[in-house]
Amino acid sequence: MPLMDYLNRQRKFQEALRDERLHGFVVAHPANLRYLCGYTGSNGLLLFLDGRKTFFTDGRYTVQAREQVSGARIVISKGALIKDAAAMLGKLRSAAIGFEADLTTVAAAEQMRQFTPKRLRWKPTSGLIMRQRMVKDAQELKLICAAVQLGAEIYSEALRFLKAGVSEIEVASRLEYAARRGGAEGMSFETIVAAGKRGALPHGRASAALIPKRGYVVIDSGVILRGYCSDMTRTVHVGRVASVERTWYNAVLEAQRAAIAAVKPGAVTGEIDEAARSVLRKAKLDRYFTHSTGHGVGLEIHEPPRLGKAQAEKLEPGMVITIEPGIYVPGKGGIRIEDMVVVTAGGAEVLTPVTKQLIEI
Repeated sequence: MPLMDYLNRQRKFQEALRDERLHGFVVAHPANLRYLCGYTGSNGLLLFLDGRKTFFTDGRYTVQAREQVSGARIVISKGALIKDAAAMLGKLRSAAIGFEADLTTVAAAEQMRQFTPKRLRWKPTSGLIMRQRMVKDAQELKLICAAVQLGAEIYSEALRFLKAGVSEIEVASRLEYAARRGGAEGMSFETIVAAGKRGALPHGRASAALIPKRGYVVIDSGVILRGYCSDMTRTVHVGRVASVERTWYNAVLEAQRAAIAAVKPGAVTGEIDEAARSVLRKAKLDRYFTHSTGHGVGLEIHEPPRLGKAQAEKLEPGMVITIEPGIYVPGKGGIRIEDMVVVTAGGAEVLTPVTKQLIEI
């Protein structure tokens, strides 16, 4: 298992705090805690303060914190974590302290202000840690590749079980059982198996509906392996494919290939979306493409950047994204093809090792 360089991540984040003119910062979001210090419990708070780092948790996590937390002094709190952190902050004459405004409840923000002197200034921030998390380091890429590989293996298991008359939820359960056997901590999201007309639901979670004798089946799943997520969608056809259905599939596949070809450092995320959308527009299918072309993946299944209309984030080497155009035709079904892709210095590398050739079952 790759060893994470938490100290280097903390150093980079402290540099960001200096750029923002912040004396300190409170981190409480679980994925950000895991990223910055390795902690995976459900209750923790990491305080950056003038170059020092202190991690707060409660007595349930004493052993876990000592085993996992890197680069910070550990404090076991008996009450609210923010109250103990505030005691440290209260010693300051004046300071600007940042917090994750987009990830903090109103109640938690009120606690911060309640427990600290008015002379302290709380500065709301958005995405400060996520900007750092968007670009994956070498250790993260190894873990993501392992998760993608496991995701591919369990898809093959589901495909062997898929046939007309079997319920969607049976296919999903076979896939999820294979994931657990393969070492997954869990699924990245609730598995999607949407067959026949239900394929027109972009997020058609597996139901008790039976796989029909003919029609497309959309299978979208992902695993969490050592904290990192995978995401893959393939669409197969039960029974013989009609000419128009094959035309639709080929259009979606062409759109996906066009979007992947547009991925390179400096490319704007909205341009990647347009590369896929323009192919479907020429095929007169764009009105059935109802979501963005992709998103970032890492410690969370949906991370920045978002590859959608009018999005202006520029891609950088080390970003890991999905490319997943699809069409959803009400009353008939849907088709989606999704790969995970890493942005490289020379363009893009597709991580998903599964054929996109149309399979008839």
